[in-house]
Amino acid sequence: MSQRTSSEEEPEPKSQTNFHQEDPWAVPTNPYFKVNPPPRDRPVRIYCDGIYDLFHFGHAKALEQAKKAFPEVYLLVGVCSDKLTHQRKGKTVLTDVERYESLRHCKWVDEVVEDAPWYVTQEFLDEHQIDYVAHDDIPYASTESNDVYEFVKKQGKFLPTQRTEGVSTSDLITRIVRDYDEYIRRNLERGISAKDLGLSFFKEQELNVKKQVSGIRDTIRQNWYGTRDEIKYELDEFKNEVRQTLQFWEGRSQEFVKGFTNLFGTESVVHKILRIKSPNSMSPINSDEEDVVPKPRVNAQYSPDCESTSKSLGPPGSD
Repeated sequence: MSQRTSSEEEPEPKSQTNFHQEDPWAVPTNPYFKVNPPPRDRPVRIYCDGIYDLFHFGHAKALEQAKKAFPEVYLLVGVCSDKLTHQRKGKTVLTDVERYESLRHCKWVDEVVEDAPWYVTQEFLDEHQIDYVAHDDIPYASTESNDVYEFVKKQGKFLPTQRTEGVSTSDLITRIVRDYDEYIRRNLERGISAKDLGLSFFKEQELNVKKQVSGIRDTIRQNWYGTRDEIKYELDEFKNEVRQTLQFWEGRSQEFVKGFTNLFGTESVVHKILRIKSPNSMSPINSDEEDVVPKPRVNAQYSPDCESTSKSLGPPGSD
């Protein structure tokens, strides 16, 4: 299989920060300063400068914008030395050599200018044949000026870029400081000595105590979650057993009712008893049966007249 030539390679997607869409040589317009048209007979030499400590994708995107500003760009990046940076801004995390190498390994950079000046001068522009200085258009003040790029803007050689919100070296350092103890404890566990980390004896002991407390807390949390899951499992099992028992007795109760109904008939026993006890349920007596049924005998009460009468009616000779 033959390799694809550069002309056959798929074009890279254009950055969202392109200054122009129709004319690739057009320059951005700004109400506060003018921008000179670029040279078209050679690559445009664009210069970016900065500290570039803890090089991140926000830095890379700014360099990408500068590199893609025109069809042919030679991008120079100036990086200030440790001595100048510590004097002007403060201590850095990376050394100047490390920051130089970070820029050299960025694919948008053509040349790294070491020990760059804090702000550009006419001599510096002439020395490096710079056509534009690219940076975001937020004014950067210094002890000498309210805007270190004012000199370049007046010459029409300032090319504004867009900042990437949400990421900066200060944000990264803030994250590290916020979780300082965790990072220190992790390095101690990796075998780095407290001396190499610049820790005092008391700080080391404090971190050890925090580690033990954190371990106890994690153990309690794990045991709690484990016990909770076990209890939940047991409760689910108990619910299933109760549900099965209720279903069983529900079926048995239907069988009992059916058997009871078959034993006593479809008519309710209570209805039978009520019908027997009800006077309306007794059949009437026929008139023929009245002659057959003897009348009850009425016993006469005793009186003296009755006795004399009985004697007179007695058989002769009974006196």
